[in-house]
Amino acid sequence: MSIPPAKQVPTLNIANVLTVVRILLVPFFIWFLLLDDSADDGSGLFRWLAVAVFAVAIYTDKLDGDLARSRGLITDFGKIADPIADKLLIGAALILLSVLGELWWWVTLVILIRELGITVLRFAVIRYGVMPASRGGKLKTVIQTFAIFLYLLPLAGVLGDWYSWVAIAVMLAAVAVTVVTGIDYIIQAIRLRRDARSAQRPDSPTS
Repeated sequence: MSIPPAKQVPTLNIANVLTVVRILLVPFFIWFLLLDDSADDGSGLFRWLAVAVFAVAIYTDKLDGDLARSRGLITDFGKIADPIADKLLIGAALILLSVLGELWWWVTLVILIRELGITVLRFAVIRYGVMPASRGGKLKTVIQTFAIFLYLLPLAGVLGDWYSWVAIAVMLAAVAVTVVTGIDYIIQAIRLRRDARSAQRPDSPTS
């Protein structure tokens, strides 16, 4: 009796659609945040619209992951596109916050260099296998997102200096986790490449 082939998960599914929607929201987030650059206190309507778009985009990240796992909609496209969508959103937010003078450039550069480096690494080892987001990588995204959200909310003028210090502390924690998980991904890539080459190597030389 033959075993039926495993069911193929279509690339076009609700989880992947939400991932693409998150990518499409990035230009709107950028536009709204830049439009509010003229506001004296940075708390105009467009700033709040940028915060709202960022929040919606982050929610789609959680939603598409939940749907992919609960409905068995995990695909190679999703494994690659999901972290890329996260990096586009996070990267845009960090760069704009630095451009607006609200975040140190060194923080943005450290995070972006790590994110770009790991993205390039994913594609470099894709012939050996897909390297999905790890738990540490997901934690990194959560902390980065929370830190950026604190920076985006125009509440420092209302709540005082303590709010700014909380935002700085969370951002520094995000930088630390970003660096540590980046090193972990490098180790994963080395192991993936080594294991794939070992599997391809014959047990003994052919005569």
